[in-house]
Amino acid sequence: MAGQQFQYDDSGNTSFYFLTSFVGLLVIPATYYLWPKDHNDEERRIKTLGKVHRRCLWYQLRSGKSSHNSISTLKKIGLISGWILLCCLLYKVSIIENREKEYNPYEVLGVDPGASVAEIKKQYRQLSLKHHPDKGGDEVLFMRIAKAYAALTDEESRKNWEEYGNPDGPQATTFGIALPSWIVDQKNSMLVLAVYGFAFMVILPVVVGTWWYRSVRYSGDQILIHTTQLYMHFLNRTPNMNMKRLIMVLTAAFEFDPRSNKEAVMRPMDNVEIPLLIRELGNVNEKKKELPFCLPYSVKSRVLLLAHLSRLEICQNLEEDYWFVIRKCPTLLQEMINVGCQLTMMANTRGGIHAPRLESIENCMKLSQMLVQSLWESKSALLQLPLFEEDNLKYCLSKKYKVRTIQDLVSMKDVDRRNMLRFLSEDKYDEIIAVLGSFPHVSMEIKLQVLDDEDSSNITAGSIVTVTVTLRRGNMTTIFEKEQEHGVCINDDQDTDEIQGAGGAKSKKKAWQKNKGAKKPAKSKKKKPIKKKGVAPPTPQQPTEQQKQKQKHSQANGSVVAGSDPSNREEDEDDLSDKGSDSEEETTNKDSQSEKDDDSDKETEHEEKDDEAEWEALQQSIQRRERALLETKSKITHPVHTLYFPEEKQEWWWLYIADRKEHALISMPYHVCTLKDEEEIELKFSAPYKPGNYQYSVILRSDSYMGLDLIRPLKFEVQEAKQVPETHPQWDIPETEEEEEDQEDSEGIEDSEEEEEEND
Repeated sequence: MAGQQFQYDDSGNTSFYFLTSFVGLLVIPATYYLWPKDHNDEERRIKTLGKVHRRCLWYQLRSGKSSHNSISTLKKIGLISGWILLCCLLYKVSIIENREKEYNPYEVLGVDPGASVAEIKKQYRQLSLKHHPDKGGDEVLFMRIAKAYAALTDEESRKNWEEYGNPDGPQATTFGIALPSWIVDQKNSMLVLAVYGFAFMVILPVVVGTWWYRSVRYSGDQILIHTTQLYMHFLNRTPNMNMKRLIMVLTAAFEFDPRSNKEAVMRPMDNVEIPLLIRELGNVNEKKKELPFCLPYSVKSRVLLLAHLSRLEICQNLEEDYWFVIRKCPTLLQEMINVGCQLTMMANTRGGIHAPRLESIENCMKLSQMLVQSLWESKSALLQLPLFEEDNLKYCLSKKYKVRTIQDLVSMKDVDRRNMLRFLSEDKYDEIIAVLGSFPHVSMEIKLQVLDDEDSSNITAGSIVTVTVTLRRGNMTTIFEKEQEHGVCINDDQDTDEIQGAGGAKSKKKAWQKNKGAKKPAKSKKKKPIKKKGVAPPTPQQPTEQQKQKQKHSQANGSVVAGSDPSNREEDEDDLSDKGSDSEEETTNKDSQSEKDDDSDKETEHEEKDDEAEWEALQQSIQRRERALLETKSKITHPVHTLYFPEEKQEWWWLYIADRKEHALISMPYHVCTLKDEEEIELKFSAPYKPGNYQYSVILRSDSYMGLDLIRPLKFEVQEAKQVPETHPQWDIPETEEEEEDQEDSEGIEDSEEEEEEND
């Protein structure tokens, strides 16, 4: 380009600007995301959980692990080194002279802008004597001084400086490239080319290829695609899957196959240790010839899972593989539930696919509870508590107490509970109460409506029904507190009853004697007079007013009335009574009309208020959805008390709607991972196409605790859908102007005919 020059940095100073910005873009975000967390906060959090979770396996593993980690130390060293390099570059940039300053001859000579020519010459002589090259001065500085003197004394140089900012006239635009000149030097061309070729032809393809290969093999939840296909095949093949078959399909995942996952390992000692566990467990279908259940990795993972559910001791050689299998199973179960939901949706939309039954999906959820608590479904839920053994259950299942669930144990009185658990010492009993108090107590509120409809409470056939479920999570300690308050109230009532019984014995006796002979009066069997519509019954005030009017009338016409015959009096009284009855009917009709008007006004006001309330509720729900999309809530809720699970598990739930009679899933299970205190969730389903009464179930199922699930009935009535109008006056649009005029004329004739009929 004309008038432009590109120059590389010979001195290498401007390259520091590029390096400073590049290092800053790397170090600042890396520090924010990669700086290790403070171990002191984590240690404090673990200590606070010690009272409840100190007997849990994950707590013992976490507390026994040293807080100092070599990886975190290396991260800190690398980040600190990066910050030191960034500070050095910033210091280097700050001391580099800025040679691209705006040229000012007055500053070069050191005179004021309004100095005279004599002052400029005098200053020039002094500077030239000082900086002349013949006298040991700097040649570059002397040339700048001479140029400044010429710019202020020569007319042409002064004109160039004023117009172009330079005494020499217009200059070419220069662009500096912040790279040292040795990079483009011909001597180093082969080295630079080799570095560029290695970076863009070797490193970049390897990184992109590795990322692509991993992303293709794994799903969004880091599950192998082959595992998802395996689950889809067996769920479609066996829609009604029992627990035994489910465990076999779960442990056949390719995550446990060493050929697909490097974390899975097959050891030589497996041929000795695994058969010993099989003898203790019994029949585990290890000789089944169906693929992939007969493969060694599937048998090994299945045996380890069954040993975990049976709470068997695992030898040290299998401990690492055992923990790997147990940690991976909850994620695989969630993937299996997702696959079951996808098959259900596909079966509802198109044929040829067997949708898994409701029991199969619920078995996956139950297996998650069993896995976390290390218990079989047939075992008592009380074994989730510490210090509870099989032998201790006889005290709870006795005829005196009949405690079978966690809720039964919580709802007992403290005296009875302590008496039942008398085999425990005070410290152990307090520990069980502390653990029991940490268990979740969830309340569920359900609201059924049809959004974006005139009548949100009216459910028509085929409409989209929205079920808003509000979950409130508390601890079992709230039930203990209510029991104590309730117990105090009961004691107070008993005390008051005793006081009344001591002081009022005689009164009770008298009351008994009176009640013995006293009988309730029999109700009269007379029929009530039937009220006519639109006619109000006469009030007792009306006849008194009529009598007063008659008295006044008789007093005003006293002479006439006195001299008249008795027959005339009777006729007059009859006329007055007829007139009074007519006036009463008129007043009652007016009152009824006014009451109707008032009722209609109230109804319209009430409808307007209802419409406003529905509109506000709709807006709030929309705002809630938008907020939920924008906000990312933490999935850290409450740590689960689990005795044999090898890592800390957070408390999550599944919420869904099911038809228990038809064994069908109505809405897809929503995985509630953010229920800390309160959560509002919307479930949607399509209403049945046949009108009638229906009953579904809203089910909240825990993924960690056994026996704490909630099931609430959902009853509703489906009405026939409104017919779509085929014609409407506003839809008759005339195609031409003549048709429009004819339509207006016909409307005018119809209006005139209606007016004539009204006048007649």
